[in-house]
Amino acid sequence: MTLHVGVIGTGAIGEDHIRRLTTVITGAKVVAVSDINMDHAKKIAEKYEATCYATGEELIEAPEVDAIVVASWDPSHAHYVLLAIKFRKFVLCEKPLATSAEDCKKIVDAEIAAQKHLVQVGFMRRFDRGYQQLKTIIENGKIGDPLMLHCVHRNPIPGPKHTTEMSIKNSVIHEIDVLRWLLGEDYKTAQVLLPKSSRLAENGLRDPQIVLLETQSGVRIDIESFVNCQYGYDVQCEVVGETGTIRLPDPATAIMRSQGARSYEIFSDWSDRFIEAYDIEFQQWVDAVKQDTVKGPTAWDGYVACITADACTEAREKGTIVPITMPTCPDFYAK
Repeated sequence: MTLHVGVIGTGAIGEDHIRRLTTVITGAKVVAVSDINMDHAKKIAEKYEATCYATGEELIEAPEVDAIVVASWDPSHAHYVLLAIKFRKFVLCEKPLATSAEDCKKIVDAEIAAQKHLVQVGFMRRFDRGYQQLKTIIENGKIGDPLMLHCVHRNPIPGPKHTTEMSIKNSVIHEIDVLRWLLGEDYKTAQVLLPKSSRLAENGLRDPQIVLLETQSGVRIDIESFVNCQYGYDVQCEVVGETGTIRLPDPATAIMRSQGARSYEIFSDWSDRFIEAYDIEFQQWVDAVKQDTVKGPTAWDGYVACITADACTEAREKGTIVPITMPTCPDFYAK
């Protein structure tokens, strides 16, 4: 059986997912695409021999589409995911699941009402080999209980129309999810500090930002978000435990000795740094959907991440520590 996939959004990440589903992943075929930029969508459709639909709604309703990938702009995510649930079609939605916790809750309620797990959120870091190694070491107790985490999320330049709010809701949300997954517990408080802003931050953007989180058991986390670092795409994570520390390994790359220097390449963007994680994520998603299930990050995970991101945004705006109140996880999502 070949899974027939429709992709909504043919921008940078959407087009990369279409390439991935076509040339890397086994068991799937992209049969439909849609994008607000119809001219570009038609070119992509022609290149991959897929049908181009005028709207995402038409794509979701199309009988030949078995499952949907939502890679459109963030404010459209909730609408498309809710429609996919209505038609009982599996959907992998790029993060964030929605731009507000309220919309995430609507998705959670709709999926529970459907009584079937249909939604997976594109938190690809859970599939990265480095983060997998960290989780295994933590769960095996090799460094005792985690006490502190020090994290870095740097981009050479911000994306188009990047705002101060997006630094958390579109960037740090990856740390929010993967650290919760690593530690196996929810957050208790949030605080955001604003250091001296880079002169390269334009249009009122506050950059860098430091996000401080506290988990329910008291683990302290600091996350540096810096979207104007200039030198490359750099993700770091160090876990300090009772009896040792572990650090996220740099991706395997050749080390060069030349002209009196020892150096190795730093990736320029996320698509190169996490290319293998995306491949693993999509292969597992396709395999699971063909078994009529979902095994990756759930709509509940997307909801919790959004609640936390909203609390961080409030903390930055108020300049205070903000408590994070998590609702009780429904049995439907209990693992």
